[in-house]
Amino acid sequence: VQLQASGGGLVQAGGSLRLSCAVSGRTFSAYDMGWFRQAPGKEREFVAAINSYGGSTDYADSVQGRFTISRDNAKNTMYLQMNSLKPEDTAAYYCAAVLWSGSIYTDPLKYHFWGQGTQVTVSS
Repeated sequence: VQLQASGGGLVQAGGSLRLSCAVSGRTFSAYDMGWFRQAPGKEREFVAAINSYGGSTDYADSVQGRFTISRDNAKNTMYLQMNSLKPEDTAAYYCAAVLWSGSIYTDPLKYHFWGQGTQVTVSS
């Protein structure tokens, strides 16, 4: 399965961005999906995850209430709507997929497939 993340950019604090992750190669609805981010000099960290049919989600405490993860299985695409962005949200954002397991994972080691990063920069 191939993942292609897009939608990053430069935005002022308080602004919004929507990231997309297009998936090809296998049945999209068979995969639980997640978003992770990595800032320079820091480890990759969990942002949000969604199960295969979109009925269950999980968020990092740092983004709860500001970010919304969603997916459109008909379009083979996952989204991350990011509102009220802060400078500390600056990072490369990665989408990831794991074959359906019945659980939502926050550990990046559980994910089998990764897209390339898309850079999000929030200026103060």
